[in-house]
Amino acid sequence: MSQLIDPEAPIKHEFVTLVAGGQNFCVEITQIREIRRWTPVTILPHSPAHILGVINLRGAVIPIIDLATKLGFQASAPTERHVIIIVAIGERIVGLMVESVSEILGVDAGMVHETPRGAEDITTQSIQGVIPLDDDMTKIIDLTALLTSQSRVAA
Repeated sequence: MSQLIDPEAPIKHEFVTLVAGGQNFCVEITQIREIRRWTPVTILPHSPAHILGVINLRGAVIPIIDLATKLGFQASAPTERHVIIIVAIGERIVGLMVESVSEILGVDAGMVHETPRGAEDITTQSIQGVIPLDDDMTKIIDLTALLTSQSRVAA
């Protein structure tokens, strides 16, 4: 017996919540390939400050980005408590170092609010919306905007 999808039902979005730079963020679950515990990286000389280095992931060389630094926060010193989120942006595979990963968050489309806009730069353009949760706002990261265009050379 098949069920029909209710066209009146709200559209659900799923995100993985994370902490970077002491702030709450989330990323669309469809962009995440895997979540790994922190492992040391091979440092690349003359890399931008947000590039921590590279790791070998099953034969593929993956750049690891300090998400806090990329978003304009103070650089994080990696510890065993940090996590690497392997994400896919189109054909590119990149690792994001974050302080922690919290939960999978399912929200209705109506819960996502437009990001208030002021001065535009690559960081503010990469926040595609905010979700009010309890007493905080969880920012939705647009990985395509954050890791492509003018940042393509640096990431």
